[in-house]
Amino acid sequence: MAKESLKAREVKRKKLVEKYAKKRADLLAAGDYAGLDKLPKNASPVRLHNRCKITGRPRGYMRQFGISRVLFRDMALHGKIPGVTKASW
Repeated sequence: MAKESLKAREVKRKKLVEKYAKKRADLLAAGDYAGLDKLPKNASPVRLHNRCKITGRPRGYMRQFGISRVLFRDMALHGKIPGVTKASW
């Protein structure tokens, strides 16, 4: 599991990106790159990193489910994800 501080940092970044999204779009449309430069660094959506909603694992993230591959496999095998079954042929 990831440290709580890392998960909290990602949440904080996400809020900052949402807060400045409109302003960022307006500045981009106007071509005001000096104004963009004055926005906080963490207000850029490029700085966001996907993390597992449950464990906070940064790698092996599955967008469709919002969890890591490790947790996905475990939950799928226990039947906790509707419509997902282990393949057998």
